[in-house]
Amino acid sequence: MTAIFWKKVLFSRLILIFNRLFMELNKCFLSRRTVLWGVMAALAVLLACGVWGYHLLEAPNFMPEKTAYVYIDEATDFDGLCRQLRDSAGCKRIERFRRLAGWTGYPSAMRTGRYAVRPGMGNWDLLNDLRRGHQAATRVTFNNIRLKEELAERLAGQLMFGKEELLTLLGDSAYCDSLGFSMETILTLFIPNTYEVYWNTSATKFVRRMKREYDAFWDADRRKKAEEAGLTPVEVSILASIVEEETAIPDEYPVVAGLYINRLRAGIPLQADPTVKFAVGDFSLRRILFEHLEVDSPYNTYKYAGLPPGPLRIPSIRGLDGVLNYARHGYFYMCAKEDFSGRHSFSKTLREHNQNAARYRMELNRRGIR
Repeated sequence: MTAIFWKKVLFSRLILIFNRLFMELNKCFLSRRTVLWGVMAALAVLLACGVWGYHLLEAPNFMPEKTAYVYIDEATDFDGLCRQLRDSAGCKRIERFRRLAGWTGYPSAMRTGRYAVRPGMGNWDLLNDLRRGHQAATRVTFNNIRLKEELAERLAGQLMFGKEELLTLLGDSAYCDSLGFSMETILTLFIPNTYEVYWNTSATKFVRRMKREYDAFWDADRRKKAEEAGLTPVEVSILASIVEEETAIPDEYPVVAGLYINRLRAGIPLQADPTVKFAVGDFSLRRILFEHLEVDSPYNTYKYAGLPPGPLRIPSIRGLDGVLNYARHGYFYMCAKEDFSGRHSFSKTLREHNQNAARYRMELNRRGIR
């Protein structure tokens, strides 16, 4: 039922009371003065009821400093909601809200969601939003994610569903296949950005939303660039994840991407240190040793040629576009600069690369980095 309906009901009942009083006075054949006093009394009652109705329905009852939000999940009861309104939404008279909510039957028909409470809001406006499930969308952001567990935890902190709900989906091979991915590549579905969604959306609906965003991102232009590079969209994401782990300097993305594409086309193993760190399970490694290079994992690109079976992280849009717009050059080797600036020295020959690597190892030794 709408707000207009309930207001009409309240007004009609007040008019009915007034009419009954007037009729009773006439029945008793009272004097004109008595009738007049009766009418005035009825008007006073009507006015008092109007004032009372205004304070119950329309008068500002919520005065947060700025728009506040209350959250209702499946475990939230009416008392819990009232506590939020009192503690976070600056509610002046919670008993009035309780009374109106009870009359409309709201406590037994609560809807999950994230609801806005604006400064100066009255009981009826808020209750109408709550009863209709008229939520305020929330902005969801995720970036710098390496593992499924990190993604699930990040999203669970921003939305109503729990991380296990999302992990179950991402760990279901049949479900991943239905979206066009494998359990190893499913993270490439997620394009880091800021999205507006309803807080109480389920994990399944959120993943479907991400699939729509993925399809919109991989438009005809980007797909054409991927094809020209000899890669599928998923392979672009895998390579971008390696590039971003390899360098923290965005302007190096196209150069590093071009180097790895050169190696892929030449059939040379990528020999990317970040893939070894991923295989070992330790991204904090500052020095790759021979024992690390021997780890038997499909992610170890020193042992296995081609791209690894999945991404090392969820690459950013800038990283993806860095691969799609890779630099055309003749580099096949790269080594971190010995000044530890985060930049790299690029070379076309193994001899030049060995010289760069020697300088870097000397600096590692000088600094005592093992």
